[in-house]
Amino acid sequence: MPKIIKDAAVIDDSWQMPELETTSDLPEGQVLVSLEYWNANQEDISEVADRVGLVLEPTETPDQIEGDLKAIPVIAVNFPIFADGRGFSIGRLLRERYGYEGELRAVGSPIRDQLTYLSRVGFNAFQLAEHYNPEEALASLNDFSDSYQVAVDQPVPLFRRKS
Repeated sequence: MPKIIKDAAVIDDSWQMPELETTSDLPEGQVLVSLEYWNANQEDISEVADRVGLVLEPTETPDQIEGDLKAIPVIAVNFPIFADGRGFSIGRLLRERYGYEGELRAVGSPIRDQLTYLSRVGFNAFQLAEHYNPEEALASLNDFSDSYQVAVDQPVPLFRRKS
């Protein structure tokens, strides 16, 4: 079973991302589906909502999600290349504007150096490329002891926190 980093720990990943047509039946187990599949199959998904998550591509936005956003157990945001930063904005929008509280997962090509910044905008799970060791990458979440700017993980700037 593949490993991911979730909530600052390395765990087994039980979620699968099969290629599904919009008319395909869902396989057994926990499944992450595309936005197109999600929106086309709302009735079927509502019956098994606890085991169906969503994958957003960088060109898709949270306002395109149909149904109850807060009922989605996992939203994965795809980073097709490490230099594509649109997923950072999607993550922050999901947490701050839409109040999403479930698992927010970075998938695709996030790199070790980005994990701290991804967590600052609200990501709490990371599915790294196969060539990264998640145990080693986990240490990057502690690369910085404090931050100056406000973010999802710290809404108060440093000058307001220091006396």
